[in-house]
Amino acid sequence: MAEALPADAPPGALPPLVLLIHGLGGIWWTMRAPMVALAEAGFHAVSVDLRGHGDSDKPPRGYDAWTLASDVTNLIRALGHADAVIVGQGEGGFVAWTAAYRRPRAVRGLVVVGSPHPLAARRAALRDPAQRRAFVPRLLADQTPRLPERRLRADGAAAVEEMLRARSGPIWPHTDDFRETADLLRRAMLIPKVAHLSLESRRWMVRSQFRPDGRDFRRTVARVLEQPVLGISGAEDRFILPATLAASRPWSRHFDTALVAGAGHYPAMEAPPATSRLVVDFARRV
Repeated sequence: MAEALPADAPPGALPPLVLLIHGLGGIWWTMRAPMVALAEAGFHAVSVDLRGHGDSDKPPRGYDAWTLASDVTNLIRALGHADAVIVGQGEGGFVAWTAAYRRPRAVRGLVVVGSPHPLAARRAALRDPAQRRAFVPRLLADQTPRLPERRLRADGAAAVEEMLRARSGPIWPHTDDFRETADLLRRAMLIPKVAHLSLESRRWMVRSQFRPDGRDFRRTVARVLEQPVLGISGAEDRFILPATLAASRPWSRHFDTALVAGAGHYPAMEAPPATSRLVVDFARRV
C-alpha cells in the first residue's frame, strides 16, 4: 500500500479519501499517477495491494468478490474515514463495483477503468461475439489447476509482459516507462504464492456461476446503484471493449463514460495525465 497526502494538509485533519485498486497482475504502483495527482489536488489518496498481491498478506482463502470487497471497505475504516471514492482498474474495478453493493454508505462514488459492471460483463460474454473472443478463452484457460501458474512464472514471468503488450494501445509498449513497468510487474509475479493467488479471484468468477454463491452475488448486484459512476475506457482497448463498459449504464442512476485517446486496457499507465485529470475531476464533483 502507498498513500499520498496534500503537502498543506493540517495536522490531524484528513482530506477526503480516494482508494485506488490495481488489476490482474498489478500492484499499487500501477495506479501511482492518479494517486499523486489526487494528493496534489487536495485528497488523501491511497493505492493498495489486494490480498495475495505485492506486499499484502497471502492467505490461502478469501478471493471471492465479497471478501475482497470487505477488505477494501474495512481499509476505509482503518484509514480513519467513513467513506471514499474508489477507483478500480480491470479486476480491481470488479472489486470496486462489489464494494459499492457490499457497503453502500462507505462508497461515495466509483471510477472503473476498463471494468464493466459484473452483469454487463457476463451479458457481453454470452451475447457479444467480439467481447467473448477477447477475454473468455483466457478466463477459461485459467480454470485448470497448476498449469496457469506455471505459465505465469515461466521465463521470469514473461507472460506478464506479454499480457501488458497485447492489451495496451500502440504507443506505450515502445516507451521506457513500459520497460520499467514490465520489469517491476514481472518481479512482483515471482513473489512466492502470487501467481496462484492472483488467479483465485478469476477462478471464483467462473466457478461461482454454477453455485449458490454465484446466484446470490448476481441477485445482489442486480440493484441499481445510487452512487455516481465514471467508466473510463482506453479508446484502443481490444480486451474490454468500450461498448461493454458503456453497457453498465442500467446499473447506476448517475453513469458517465470517458474515452482516453491512444490508450488500451491500462489508461492510468499509458496516458497518466489524461486519466489522472478524469479521476481528479470526478473526485471533486463527488
